[in-house]
Amino acid sequence: MSRSSNPADPSNPATPAELKGPKDIATSAGMSAPQSPADTSVQDRLARLRAEISELNRQILRLVEERVAKVGEVRALKVAQELPMFDPVREARMFEELIAGASGSLTEREIRALFRPIFDISLARMEGRTPNASLRVCRQHGEPDRSFAVGPARLGRTPRPILIAGPCAVESEEQIERVAASVASLGLKFLRGGAFKPRTSPDAFQGLGREGLRLLRQAADRHGLAVVSEVTDPREIEAMAGCVDLFQVGARNMANYELLKELGATKKPVLLKRSFAATLDEFLLAAEYLAKFGCQDIALCERGIRTFERQTRFTLDIAAVPILKKKTALPVIADVSHAAGRADLIEPLARAALAAGADGLMIEVHPCPEAALSDAAHQLTIPEMERLTRALGLVHDGMDAGEI
Repeated sequence: MSRSSNPADPSNPATPAELKGPKDIATSAGMSAPQSPADTSVQDRLARLRAEISELNRQILRLVEERVAKVGEVRALKVAQELPMFDPVREARMFEELIAGASGSLTEREIRALFRPIFDISLARMEGRTPNASLRVCRQHGEPDRSFAVGPARLGRTPRPILIAGPCAVESEEQIERVAASVASLGLKFLRGGAFKPRTSPDAFQGLGREGLRLLRQAADRHGLAVVSEVTDPREIEAMAGCVDLFQVGARNMANYELLKELGATKKPVLLKRSFAATLDEFLLAAEYLAKFGCQDIALCERGIRTFERQTRFTLDIAAVPILKKKTALPVIADVSHAAGRADLIEPLARAALAAGADGLMIEVHPCPEAALSDAAHQLTIPEMERLTRALGLVHDGMDAGEI
């Protein structure tokens, strides 16, 4: 008996081709399957929508380019009037206007995510930054090392490294005068001294405060020196501004962002110390706070990080010096006194820092270190400081490194 020709009959061993429809057979044969009118209509509509979206993209690009051109005009006006490039109040108001005027098809988060890059690019143009530099403090393409005036002195691009020397804390008029006279006799131009001392123990010497600032300023003026002193409290900035040429932000305050914002707004030069527990990225972001809020004259200070080693007070991160010099154009200073925590290691650490490319050193000196009210172990005597300065080739004669 012959087999059934009905494909639905289970007993009929139909071939795969016999089970396929015309569309399947055409596809398996490498031919285009005929499209139904409905398929053609969808493809045409999709093509039209894509073309409309492409045109909208071009319109958005033209509007952004027009916006960038307007930003350039704003920049020219701000430069002429010496106004800050970044206006946080204006930026917040623009976001508020956009969110208030939205039709509802975008959430507030989506609106912020959409316009944030546009605002960032505009600000980069305002500040003259290149797009590949993510931070204001990053070295721009082809940018040379930065240099700026600090009172009668200069930081950055000096013929020889500079030395910032002075006691840990201003203790008396006689003490700071003796140090200032020695510093000036070597042709150095920076006198450091702490008036406000953040100490681990609340019972330790906290500094002379404003009286210490007065003594420091008077000694510096008598010898033509620039004053470097630490600020610890935003409330003291105004009082210190008239006495200090270079604000120092200590390691403990590197992440005190409110202090950094206030200091940035003064536009005075700032020496920012790295926290002993901070990565280099965190260090640069702290510097970014200063730059964003108006400070253009920033120096970075490597002062040692905390490790498991106990032979020294901290571990001087020598690699940080060339890394910072590569990533930024800011002057880089090495505070070898706090890193060592002991006077006998000051010279080898100083040589290592200079060999790594540091623009200068910070060293603490006291007429009688054993009687110092703070950090006695790492302060040099005046003769030791003088010998070290000569050994390192940092003695300046006349108009030389660190002098305007």
